[in-house]
Amino acid sequence: MKISLNWLKQYIALDEPVKEIADALTMSGLEVEGLTDFEEVKGSLDGLVIGVVETCENHPQADRLSLTTVDIGSDQSLSIVCGAPNVAQGQKVVVAPVGTVLYPTTGEPFKIKKTKIRGAVSEGMICAEDEIGLGTNHHGILVLESDLPSGTPANDFYRTETDQVLEIGLTPNRTDAISHLGVARDLKALLNRPIKWPPLEPLENTGNSNPIQVSVENYEACPRYSGLTFENISIMESPSWLQTRLRSIGLAPINNLVDITNFVMHETGQPMHAFDGQAIRSNTVLVKTLKEGTPFVTLDEKERKLKDFDLMICDGEENGMCIAGVFGGIKSGVTEKTTSVFLESACFSADFVRKTAQHHGLKTDASFRFERGTDPNLTVTALQRAAGLILELCGGEIVGDLIDIYPMVIKPCEIEMRFHHIDRLVGQVLPPERIFKILEDLDFQIEDKTSEGFKALAPTYRVDVTREADVIEEILRIYGFNNIEVLQHYGSSYMAEFPAIDQDRTRFGLAKMLAADGFYEIYTNSLTKSDYTVDNPAFDANRNITILNKLSEDLGVLRQTLLYAGLESLAHNINHKQTDLKMFEFGNTYKMVEDSNRGLDRYQEDSCLSLFMTGNNYQESWTTQSRPVEFHDLSAVIRKILEKFNLSAYNSMVMQNDIFQYGLSITVPNKPLARFGKLASKVCAQVDIKQAVFYAEIDWGLLVMQPKDGIVYQEVSKFPEVRRDLSLVLDKHVSFSEIEKIALSTERNILRRINVFDVYEGEKIGKDKKAYALCFILQDKNKTLTDKIIDKCMTRVMRGFEQKLGAYIRT
Repeated sequence: MKISLNWLKQYIALDEPVKEIADALTMSGLEVEGLTDFEEVKGSLDGLVIGVVETCENHPQADRLSLTTVDIGSDQSLSIVCGAPNVAQGQKVVVAPVGTVLYPTTGEPFKIKKTKIRGAVSEGMICAEDEIGLGTNHHGILVLESDLPSGTPANDFYRTETDQVLEIGLTPNRTDAISHLGVARDLKALLNRPIKWPPLEPLENTGNSNPIQVSVENYEACPRYSGLTFENISIMESPSWLQTRLRSIGLAPINNLVDITNFVMHETGQPMHAFDGQAIRSNTVLVKTLKEGTPFVTLDEKERKLKDFDLMICDGEENGMCIAGVFGGIKSGVTEKTTSVFLESACFSADFVRKTAQHHGLKTDASFRFERGTDPNLTVTALQRAAGLILELCGGEIVGDLIDIYPMVIKPCEIEMRFHHIDRLVGQVLPPERIFKILEDLDFQIEDKTSEGFKALAPTYRVDVTREADVIEEILRIYGFNNIEVLQHYGSSYMAEFPAIDQDRTRFGLAKMLAADGFYEIYTNSLTKSDYTVDNPAFDANRNITILNKLSEDLGVLRQTLLYAGLESLAHNINHKQTDLKMFEFGNTYKMVEDSNRGLDRYQEDSCLSLFMTGNNYQESWTTQSRPVEFHDLSAVIRKILEKFNLSAYNSMVMQNDIFQYGLSITVPNKPLARFGKLASKVCAQVDIKQAVFYAEIDWGLLVMQPKDGIVYQEVSKFPEVRRDLSLVLDKHVSFSEIEKIALSTERNILRRINVFDVYEGEKIGKDKKAYALCFILQDKNKTLTDKIIDKCMTRVMRGFEQKLGAYIRT
């Protein structure tokens, strides 16, 4: 829900910075999720000044151009070439000096530069209304009738409005706050200030009888129905102040009558609907349900089949005109030819409206309010407010009396309150006078005061307040959660500022993630045979820890790595025809290390995580074609693990040794964290595995001890992403991480991410070369990107590739 600050200030005095107002509302339960700026005219005419045309002569080289000198209050007059047919000496005009950015009604913003036009220097621009966003007229320049001196900012003349808009994430129970007056009511209680209610029109008629008769057949679905008839009105464009109010909250103006109903709804919270009087057959309005399957064409020109629970507003011949509280019909709406109007202001059942809106898939501003419950005692007040605006902006007169069908008056909910219950739930003793003041500021009535408690009467617009706990919540949110004293025995000193890492819990979370990716967890023996390290130069057999009383040579030493025990498990499964495998293990490794301080060898035990992938990545099915596991499948899992730990500050390097045929090693500052890749065939041969195996080994103890940068949550951008593709030819040894690093360091502002979608090597691009097909995702969090900005960004990135990698762009 959007609330305009300028609009809000019409009802309550607010001098505080908007941030303080937002914080106060948030702490009271109306969470302000964002603040945005609104300008009645884009750019707010910034940089534009009033000038006087001192001279005006024909351009010697162009019949339709004029050479002018314009006084803008500076030391020197400006020479400006003007193409407007109506420019003349002595006029007061709007001038854009050099450096001013203009925001035209259509098209992109542009900056005024000093230039030559047909040989004549032009030091600015004399503006037409469409060139500065004030309208659409381009037949000539703006000529002002004003006593303001030259050099005065143009906005001092036009006084365009700037505003700040609060975006409130409204909880479903707070239907009372779905309006500017609703928010003002909360601020009244929070800031202890009065509300200035808008003027209400006394409903005086012309003495004629009611031209429209109303009959309500379902009082459960419509507890109250109010209406008023107007004749001789004129449908036209709304005045600028009304259009500005609606635009500030994201509504597009339509015409004066419809804009008034939208304005009153967002002012008071009461939805309204205007019917063309000529479309109401038999001059009768029926509020009823129709037969199941009755067709009805709504304003969006879609035919909908009604259900027997859909409450309808019908004419005297039982033809549907509107789905009550949800959506209007195509035949009864107001048009530019409308001269008589029946204005509806009703209270419809939340249950009926919710059921109808969900069935037909309709979500409108009206249904949003009715579904949550509206104030039945607001219908006439809203009619009075709308009537005054209609008479002012649409002309005409009220015909007949106010129609108000309200058979069972809905009274305030009475709630018994006990002071000791309030003290218990709040957490401290509040003086009764403070409690009464808060509730009275929230329009609660207080009755039957005693030493033990009182009776609270909730206003009818607070449909969510029905229990004692609800009233206590109202007291607490206005009193302020931060004002509740935290007693010593409520403290949380047992919670360390940097709590110790629970490795078991962290390990379990990661195990669940890997299992979700199709991995099976294995547990293997810590004892292994020494031949594995003797036969592989990557390990030092002298560091083996030998078991003194070993059962066999196959279990003679503690393992230096998780590699071979995992390979044995793979071999066992492969021998049993289970060839497509993904496995992981958390385990410890052991070895002898030198202790330089004591001059002795000592035992070292490390916690590790190993991952194995072999065979096909997916099982074959009619929807998925199987393929062998690749290096990038394992790389994606490693990246996912690092992302889970919010680890981004690491380096990766290409690796090749006696264990890996090829792979990558990852280091965090000066410490090896992980290594992964395709195992060398001779390693697999040690356990008689012939198929390719991809393996990763992570230092688990080091990983869990990495400092966790705070995770920052931010709003999803309202502006679209843009994709640009690029084919880059470079040396074979250049890795993608180098490309990514250069791109992100070159363009930090709008480049969000990079991806490779193809790699090519072949004779066409030369020996020792490869081509990357890259996609770049760009996005600005504050505006929609233009082609000009995107091209500049991509040019900088390409220049960085050329200078730092010796790359060239493949076309």
